[in-house]
Amino acid sequence: MKLRLFILTLFITTLSFAQSKGTISGLITDKDSNNETLPFANVFVKGTKINATTDIDGKYSISITPGNYIIQYTFVGYEPKEISVKVTEGAKLVINQELSSGAYALEDVVIKSTFNRQKETALLLEQKNAVEIKQNIGAQELSRKGVGDVAAAVAKTSGVSKQEGSNNVYVRGLGDRYNSTSMNGLPIPSNDPQKKNIALDLFSTDIVEYISIDKVYGSRMYGDFAGGNVDIVSKDYRGEGMFEISLGSKINTNAVQKNDNFLLQQGPSKLGFVSYGVPKNPLTGYNFENSLNPEKQTPFGGNFSLKAGKSFNIGEEGKLSLFATASFNNGYEFREGLTQSINAQGASLKSFQQEKYSYNTNTTGMFNANYRLNKNHKIGYNFLFVNSSEQTRDTYFGSDRDFDNADASLQVQRGTFTQNSVFINQLLGNDKITDKIDLDWGLSYNTVKGDMPDRTQNKMFYNPTTDIYTIAQRTTTDNQRYFQDLTEDEIAANLALTYKLGDNENGDSKGKIVVGYNGRFKKREFEAIQFNFNASQTGQNTSVNPNNLDDFFNQQNYNEGLFSIAAFAGMTPQTYGGDQDIHSGFGNIEYKLSDKLSSMLGLRYEKISQTVNWRTQLDAAGGTNTFDRNEFLPSLVLKYELNEKQNLRLASSKTYTLPQFKERALFIYEDVMQSEIGNPYLYPSQNYNLDLKWEMFPKSDELLSVTAFGKYILDPINQIVVASSSNDISFVNIGDSGYAYGVELETRKNIFEIEGEYTNKLSFGFNASFMKTHQDIDAEKVREETEGRLNINTTDNSSGFTGASDMILNADLSYTKNFRNDSGIMATLAYNHYSDKLFAIGNEQKGNLVDKAMGSLDLVFKTKLNKSFGIDFGARNLLNPEFKRVQENAGGDVLVFDYKKGITFGLGMSYQF
Repeated sequence: MKLRLFILTLFITTLSFAQSKGTISGLITDKDSNNETLPFANVFVKGTKINATTDIDGKYSISITPGNYIIQYTFVGYEPKEISVKVTEGAKLVINQELSSGAYALEDVVIKSTFNRQKETALLLEQKNAVEIKQNIGAQELSRKGVGDVAAAVAKTSGVSKQEGSNNVYVRGLGDRYNSTSMNGLPIPSNDPQKKNIALDLFSTDIVEYISIDKVYGSRMYGDFAGGNVDIVSKDYRGEGMFEISLGSKINTNAVQKNDNFLLQQGPSKLGFVSYGVPKNPLTGYNFENSLNPEKQTPFGGNFSLKAGKSFNIGEEGKLSLFATASFNNGYEFREGLTQSINAQGASLKSFQQEKYSYNTNTTGMFNANYRLNKNHKIGYNFLFVNSSEQTRDTYFGSDRDFDNADASLQVQRGTFTQNSVFINQLLGNDKITDKIDLDWGLSYNTVKGDMPDRTQNKMFYNPTTDIYTIAQRTTTDNQRYFQDLTEDEIAANLALTYKLGDNENGDSKGKIVVGYNGRFKKREFEAIQFNFNASQTGQNTSVNPNNLDDFFNQQNYNEGLFSIAAFAGMTPQTYGGDQDIHSGFGNIEYKLSDKLSSMLGLRYEKISQTVNWRTQLDAAGGTNTFDRNEFLPSLVLKYELNEKQNLRLASSKTYTLPQFKERALFIYEDVMQSEIGNPYLYPSQNYNLDLKWEMFPKSDELLSVTAFGKYILDPINQIVVASSSNDISFVNIGDSGYAYGVELETRKNIFEIEGEYTNKLSFGFNASFMKTHQDIDAEKVREETEGRLNINTTDNSSGFTGASDMILNADLSYTKNFRNDSGIMATLAYNHYSDKLFAIGNEQKGNLVDKAMGSLDLVFKTKLNKSFGIDFGARNLLNPEFKRVQENAGGDVLVFDYKKGITFGLGMSYQF
């Protein structure tokens, strides 16, 4: 009886207390943007710990006991506003507030952010409120972690890893072919003929507002999806005006150790541009422009960038915002180690000690113009130019079974320069037709140019007894100069019409219907020509100097017959081309089924046509191949709000995976250790995806989530060694099915946060992925589908997915503190680890090639000395682990590839006017 009385008393007291409170609610708008709603603004009750953050629609609500208060409204880069209010019992006060940047200039500060969606708290709130499953990383988090490019940024998110030594990003164990890339929602092409996706490290984080990683498919996305889509959202400037200049330098410990002998090939400029190409009359004389002799470099890199922004009011409602950035950075690297291939018994086929000298550049220019005609109409233009280059000099010293010479070792020298340029033009618009109908549209025209002008290769024998080098010649292609050129043009269009469904009692929409069209039209042209230098018997007996090959390959020796020059089909290059057209129609309905349950149901139809044609040394007569597909792609997302801070989500979908042009063209790509050929019989695979996610948001900047996922793939595409005399690599639909499943964990937690006027916070971030992959291998299926032209003889009849790690870990520890006069410091320690992962499937009784587990540690320290001046310091790869690739054998793992990258230190400074 006493217990019942106590509970009743407690209930009445609680009810009375709740009834005595009043509420303050309202809408916060952006005065500088025609009073658009301002999501993620802050509302404080001064002198208390009571606060709120506006939702995605700019709305807020506070429950408070009666009394007199001062309410403060703030948003980073905007003038704060304060008003006095009196709250009475049961009162419902509605206070709408405008905020303006006024005299405040939006600044790219380390600890503060420049725009709402750059903030971690803003992106987490958007993730919490959205029906679809989102994962974003904004400019604020990129700055805190010291991330310099989009590839490194994406690799910091759960379930994503970056393949060592390449630009490949794997999402949930699925590599390049299963992923896609877009910018501001419009697709962008690859800069590399070997890849489907553009290299994400081309994009400096200076141009990024936030990056969205979609690991769950939605009907507004193209259906060529299984792992994830990376959408890069470019910066949109909002302030009154800014100009910033930054410069810095960096060194790599490996490269510095070679300072006295850091050698690169001659020809390319230090800015990463070239103007030379195939020489005139290369078959009738030695007319090549570039020297074969290496030149010494000083391996100290640097960077330089300019950023500027300005906004203009036009008329009573119009506003034009301009933002531009231009930057250049370069860097030197050196690595050395073992690289070899072995047979099933562990005996060496090729075994070299490799030295690799590298010089990389990145030149970026971006311009954005966004014009708001009024609150109902916006239009924007984005231009992006990226030029990246990589210059390498590789030296291999050891043995090759095809170059038997009991008295000498083999040395292979290869000099490569690759220049890739990307031009992106986008026109975007949003029109609010009525209160319920919105129209979003976008057009893009993109061009990619990829050049490999004058790649050189020479092979020599070295006799240690006589200390003499001579030209090695076993095949016509051993000594060569190679020229490659690629151009790809792409036009894309987006159109989406949104209709908001009926309002509920609070005036909020119950959902929306979206219908639209996407079109993507791509055309690629590729050509390559290789000039082979065949040394005569006299030439092969002539002593040469590896660092002075001009002394042998010259016009005089050509005239004397020491070597000859030949090419496939004379001066007619090898070519392949591709055309791909995709027309898509889509529709989805998002609806709030109850106060806690929301749904999104989508359907997409795509008509796909892909044609590839070629004329190569493998098919001198030329050939063509076309496939047409009709794809119907359903998707479903359910979101259940367990409470104010927790959500439970379920998503399922069907997608597909297209083969790429170069995978289907009958063209051979030759490298020192392996060669690749295309398979015209390749066809798309089908994917079925399922996700279940629980997430909790303890505070505005904290997160805890667990995701279980599964993928079932029909006719998976794989890169594999085919049975041939040269053991070439090709691409096949390797079996009937494959699957991947796993769990992702993510947490962001404040270890301590001292409340006050200035930030003083220590925070911790952690994410981990655990997954299992499996695919069937069916040699008979491959033989039948390629009409007997390709055969595989794998060691096992099943395997995991190449590039997939069973475990991926990312962790970071960050400390931030602000002082007066806009000064502050930030320090972040970030660690990444991946477990063993399959690099290549074993064949001919050989074991699989496996990349061994490895971890890396980075330190970033940034300080703002005052409002204008900042200094940054970074140390990358502090642990300097050894990268190892092994071939699994019955007698134990055999090391086939290893090196260390060295530690890279960087120091920079910036000044904002």
